Amino acid sequence: MDTDTAAPTAPSLAPRALYEEVAELLRQRIFKRELEPGSWIDELKIAEAYGISRTPLREALKVLAAEGLVTMKVRRGAYVTEVSEKDLRDVYHLLSLLESDAAGEVAAQGLAAALSELGALHDELEAAVQDRDRFFAINERFHLRLLELADNRWRLQMVSDLRKVMKLNRHHSLFKAGRIEESLAEHRAVMAALRARDGALAMRRMREHFASGLEAAP
Repeated sequence: MDTDTAAPTAPSLAPRALYEEVAELLRQRIFKRELEPGSWIDELKIAEAYGISRTPLREALKVLAAEGLVTMKVRRGAYVTEVSEKDLRDVYHLLSLLESDAAGEVAAQGLAAALSELGALHDELEAAVQDRDRFFAINERFHLRLLELADNRWRLQMVSDLRKVMKLNRHHSLFKAGRIEESLAEHRAVMAALRARDGALAMRRMREHFASGLEAAP
């Protein structure tokens, strides 16, 4: 008797859920100010534009609400979150604590590969000083890579969400006259502390970086 049995079929990976795709589309529209802070999100209009039902759209809005990008109001629907001055101070305060802690850890570890990678990102930042959009993108990559190298996924998750809220700020601090040059100088100081493998100094330089960013923010 043939006792051979067919090998179990490997489960196929499910495609990205529709609501996640919709959430990303809306997220980018919010960041680009196509959906302005404080504006009402017309669910019917958006569902028709994307050719979807309102069910995945509502699931997408729940995701964005959890990230702080959307505010759900009873019997009124969803609105793009408006960031108050207090919100901005609170976000900068938490980012300063979390990212300075990460900078201290990376400096203390002193791994040559990590410092080389961050140094390469910093060089890209130096080269992008005349292109504010590119500068902004590389700046974010630098900060998030620093968090990844510090190897604490919970801290990374918290910072990622906080940075999404920070992007809601209508006039980002980097866009103010002279702020890019100031930010670059602060990054040089952070890199110098990292390369010196001085954890305490790296923490202090990162805190100073966020304090200057908050001061430049509206």
